Amino acid sequence: MTWHGADESRDAFNPFVRGLLDAAVAGADEKLSVQTVVLDLRGLVDSFDALVLATGRNDRQVRAIAEQIEYQVAEQLGIRPLRSEGWTSAEWVALDYGDVIVHIFDEPSRDYYDLEHLWNAAPSMRTTPTR
Repeated sequence: MTWHGADESRDAFNPFVRGLLDAAVAGADEKLSVQTVVLDLRGLVDSFDALVLATGRNDRQVRAIAEQIEYQVAEQLGIRPLRSEGWTSAEWVALDYGDVIVHIFDEPSRDYYDLEHLWNAAPSMRTTPTR
């Protein structure tokens, strides 16, 4: 994966968070996520450092992306999410890793909730899949 928009911001994260972001983005990329974005929320909130936003085209792809992210993070860092929600409908699956929150949306939910607009003050890093 290639990061765009703020490589220096990505590198400024502590090594654990950077590894978590890399694993989450790689998992999303593996299952062909659309519009994967990392929002750097350091300095805007105290409870976590970053949001990863990813989109699947339907509920099956949303679940597959979420499962692959969980797998990649567990494989690379040996951790599981502290909490997860949204598996039943798979319109919006949230994976809480403490310092990083991952949101996987279907397309209508991503458009409706528009977290990028809500957090528009946050520096964003877009990724280009390595396909």
